[in-house]
Amino acid sequence: MTNQQTLRQKLLDLDNCNYKAYRDIQGSYEFPDFTLIIDYIQGDPFGAPSKLRVQVPYTVAAFPPELYKSPIREIALRDFLTRKFDRMAYEVSGRRGTGKSGMVAITKMGQEVLERTSVYLANIDPPAPKVVSPGSNPALQRGKPIKLKNNPQKGVEVRLIVGLPANGRRILGRQAAEMLCDDMPYIVHRSLKYEQLDADACRRHVETVEDTDFLRKQLVEKNLVAFVANGAILPRRSGIDSRPLSSENVVPFQSPPSLEVEFECPNQGKISGMGISKGVTLIVGGGYHGKSTLLKAIELGVYNHIPGDGREFVVTDPAAVKIRAEDGRSVAGVDISPFINQLPQDRSTTQFTTENASGSTSQAANIMEALEIGIKNDKPEEVTTTSPILLVDEDTAATNFMIRDRRMQELIAKDSEPITPFIDKVRQLYIDYQVSTILVMGGSGDYFEVADKIIAMENFQAKEVTEKAKEIAKKYVTGRTSEGGENFGEIRARIPLSESLDPSRGRRDVRLKVRDVDEVVFGSEDVDLSSVEQLVSKDQLTAIGAAMVYAKKQYMDSDRTLSEVVDAIMADIESKGLDVLLPFPQADLAIFRRFELAAAINRLRTLKVK
Repeated sequence: MTNQQTLRQKLLDLDNCNYKAYRDIQGSYEFPDFTLIIDYIQGDPFGAPSKLRVQVPYTVAAFPPELYKSPIREIALRDFLTRKFDRMAYEVSGRRGTGKSGMVAITKMGQEVLERTSVYLANIDPPAPKVVSPGSNPALQRGKPIKLKNNPQKGVEVRLIVGLPANGRRILGRQAAEMLCDDMPYIVHRSLKYEQLDADACRRHVETVEDTDFLRKQLVEKNLVAFVANGAILPRRSGIDSRPLSSENVVPFQSPPSLEVEFECPNQGKISGMGISKGVTLIVGGGYHGKSTLLKAIELGVYNHIPGDGREFVVTDPAAVKIRAEDGRSVAGVDISPFINQLPQDRSTTQFTTENASGSTSQAANIMEALEIGIKNDKPEEVTTTSPILLVDEDTAATNFMIRDRRMQELIAKDSEPITPFIDKVRQLYIDYQVSTILVMGGSGDYFEVADKIIAMENFQAKEVTEKAKEIAKKYVTGRTSEGGENFGEIRARIPLSESLDPSRGRRDVRLKVRDVDEVVFGSEDVDLSSVEQLVSKDQLTAIGAAMVYAKKQYMDSDRTLSEVVDAIMADIESKGLDVLLPFPQADLAIFRRFELAAAINRLRTLKVK
């Protein structure tokens, strides 16, 4: 173990050397209050940044134990520290040369609070024993607790990326010394020591996340699938800015009295708002009155949010899945026969495969894939479920998949129409498999008859109109004939073939790359996830890409079903953390759901199943 002065001298000695000489500083360095670990050195100033870790003993960080006394509180505290460290690094660091020179960062954070690998509260290796002069008291040496190497201590570990300074491809040693030996201690001091933080903001962050998590767990007890708190601010600034819309014209959400429920949260106390029950729920209303905005908030209610987001107390069952049409996606061996049969040219719909799905076939496949992952139906007499909830917006759905009205039924006979519309299957899904649906529908009143609850959005306020809509349905009988049969149909499992996943492009090294939140480069494939709308962080895609490689190595034996493979991966993450996916520590992984992992695997164009 070397010290801060040694690192500074090394960097000064490397001034004007070839950039690759930075590799000489790889290793661990003890600073007065923390340990700096340099795990990986970038090979080029324009390449992927270097990877570093900062470890601060709890005796120095001094966070009150109540801030991390439960798993959800610990996740919230880690999120708060990630944001604080990243902001301080941005303020302090600056451009120091070419390429990524001077950059100090962790990751890009959004409004959601996700479990990440950026900050850990865990065991860290202690510094080497110190040689002290007679009569001195080692315990008084700040930041240098006396521990044996085989007795790890508790501490805060931050993982970060750093662009080591360069001029062209020559090392800027003095600037690097300033970054690592001067700026880094300041960033650590201001962001990882409790005494330097806004204690009220830290506590509010932790308590808000704890309350949100509590609300989500209470949904089952109240037979709900979603909850929208009174006073919530649902609109966002734009399609690319997920922060709350700040305008005097924004209308805070208010529940209709008939749907209002109340919870007693651990910190916030009483919170009231609109509860959406299990079953089939319609959200109706005129254009631009807030239907899709409400559904979007519900869609992202599977995640916790930061204080001040406006939607921090909008919560949804963790198994809610947004379903949409996805023209052009590939589909591998999915049984879409509950929705589509008798395709021209006798194409199979029990093992439907295509490289270019239509709107209707893609929407059918998306539903069946979500059910395959969310429902365990190994024994016909015993259906167990994680209660999937389907979220559908008519704006992103295939019209011919959603409805076939009486006039169209008269013109095109059923034996000439392969599609069984969703309207004739949505209740069967709930009756047969307990799968609830929340549906935005502004263009067809035919759905009034199959809905349990109907919510109208008018000037961004919700009203329950179930009784009125049912009366209208009786008054204006559509005369359409149900085409759904007696039951929904079978949900079949598929077994992915290991050889159909190749992350190395036929070479020795794995090739993974993430492009924003909509694409993973997996070997020779660009996996398009732009229509998987509940992905909110690039770090989730990084973790999903790593999980796909992990799945191939560990569990894809051409015997396990896709659901079993996903189950095994999620169980490993639950017991060992996200680090299990990679052979070395990495800052840019964030937790994902089983549904998004399966969605990425399902969109591999090379995927083959049996």
